Amino acid sequence: MNRQAQAVVLLLLGGAVLKASLGDMYLRYVKEGLQPFLIGSAILLIAVAVMTLVHDLRPARRTAGGEAVADDHGHDHGHGGKGHHEPRVGWLLILPVLGLLLVAPPALGSYAAGQAGTALGSQPLSDYPPLPEGDPVRIGVLDYASRAIFDKGVSLGDRRVQLTGFVATGADGEPILARMILSCCAADGRPIKLGLAGDPPTGLAPDTWVDVVGRYSDRIAKDPVNDEEIPYLEVESWRQVEPPKQPYE
Repeated sequence: MNRQAQAVVLLLLGGAVLKASLGDMYLRYVKEGLQPFLIGSAILLIAVAVMTLVHDLRPARRTAGGEAVADDHGHDHGHGGKGHHEPRVGWLLILPVLGLLLVAPPALGSYAAGQAGTALGSQPLSDYPPLPEGDPVRIGVLDYASRAIFDKGVSLGDRRVQLTGFVATGADGEPILARMILSCCAADGRPIKLGLAGDPPTGLAPDTWVDVVGRYSDRIAKDPVNDEEIPYLEVESWRQVEPPKQPYE
């Protein structure tokens, strides 16, 4: 692939990253705090691509006799020079970039959750603050799971909580509630899983997002993937919702 083709790929890649970073799409790949770095990287890629194209497309320098001379890279721009053809297969590198521009891959969901063990084993805290006011009180899936396992539900008490997550299939074929957590980007995404007792969601396809309202349950299961504990929620009600802007915790 010649320099002009490389510049075009860089230009499209920078445009794709910039487009994703200026909207909500980037939240499917990285944490929200990385947005400024993505925008800066995209602008840098676009600037390098434009400078390369300007340099390579400028008119060739000529001698006093009107003959073209080689440029700084040793390329002869004269008609008498023998050109060479770059392998056209190099243009295939543009396909994944076009894919990012035209198709938005979904966020990690039930398939990723089923392939990885629950990440709760690395999240213990020594003390849990009281729950906020409200009935039900909205808390995160990770917050509930941590309080249920490491605090034995003491800080949850008999309070009603409201959680948002996507439906996945548990080891016994029953629906579970899951949410992916990120340390940096989707490549290190790990699931937090909750078993659902009482009145769990039924008839929903995996990856359907739901709000569930319920209370602490002391029931515990084991994740067959990594043998970590999975807490349960005693579900009182639930409703299907749209996927949130920020799919990760």
